[in-house]
Amino acid sequence: MQARARWASEASLSRGRRRPEPPAPTRDDFQRDRDRIIHSSAFRRLVYKTQVFINHEGDLFRTRLTHSLEVAQLGRSIARSLRLNEDLVETIALAHDLGHTPFGHAGQDALDECMAPWGGFEHNLQSLRVVDRLEQRYPDWDGLNLCFETREGILKRCALPLAQVMERQEPGGVARRFIDGTQPSLEAQLTNLADEIAYNAHDLDDGVRSGLITLEQAREVPLVDRHCREALAAHPGLAEMPPRRCLAETIRRMLSAQVYDVIAASQKALDEVRPADAWAARQCRGLIGFSEAMRHDSAALKRFLFAALYRHPQVNDSTARARRIVTELFSAYLADPAALPAEFRHSRVPARGVSDYIAGMTDRYAKREHQRLTGQQLFGEVA
Repeated sequence: MQARARWASEASLSRGRRRPEPPAPTRDDFQRDRDRIIHSSAFRRLVYKTQVFINHEGDLFRTRLTHSLEVAQLGRSIARSLRLNEDLVETIALAHDLGHTPFGHAGQDALDECMAPWGGFEHNLQSLRVVDRLEQRYPDWDGLNLCFETREGILKRCALPLAQVMERQEPGGVARRFIDGTQPSLEAQLTNLADEIAYNAHDLDDGVRSGLITLEQAREVPLVDRHCREALAAHPGLAEMPPRRCLAETIRRMLSAQVYDVIAASQKALDEVRPADAWAARQCRGLIGFSEAMRHDSAALKRFLFAALYRHPQVNDSTARARRIVTELFSAYLADPAALPAEFRHSRVPARGVSDYIAGMTDRYAKREHQRLTGQQLFGEVA
């Protein structure tokens, strides 16, 4: 195994946990964080949380859990080539969606509107809230007590006013970089890019499998067309096979091309700057990323998916129903906080307790609760 680069994060040099703990005998702190995340309740619930398609719409579509695993796989592959810390990348990848609501972005948008009078809702902040407070597995503290570097990677974005509030609560903490303009660890930056690569690829895959878009439509995107043509040229028989084989080969080639591009572009930037260590790398922008050409191609794919898939009439219909479920659940629980489990009855800000409870729901549990409370069945069977 090759040695890590000097600018890689090292668990032995971690800024540590908010509550000091003795080291584990067989694992470093980043590995220990990963294991805590995998054993958390929030991680298990990701299996029934939506990416694009509502959970009942098919067994082959991605969920938040399978997406997180794909991000971890891509992230580790890139980290290994760049000699960064694979364990930290995997840990952040597995935790990055823990705060996502049921019903994907539809649920997040609805909950954000409901919470507008109390500061809104944002899933990155909620993921941090999950690992810092909402998981209840230890006798001496709430949350998972994760390392600074893991928590920092989870908090992908944060508005300046909120960052300033968080900085007062935790001076020099995970929100500080949004105030002073520094970067997160290289591993956090890499995981963020692996997230983008993964969801563009699997949303294309799920979109074509669903029948809402076709591979022919997707070939309007240069990145897709280029790799589809390469696949057909290398395997002429693909044209006579079921379309899913051509789709799979096209996406496989797209993923490889994007991964190799990130590795080449990032290594070039790192070799030019050569940061002294992991903390010096935080002072530099643009060390992890696509080449300019691949950035352009990736953006074009994202625009296509937004217009053709995320705004497809069938998806819009599901989105409207999902938003209604979240909104009506919020109203029902806010009107009757006693209906919440005891740990979510916040005396100071009752709405935040309602938000925490709904955000933790799976798609099917949210549908079941909505049917129980309202007598309405907006999505097929919920049993």
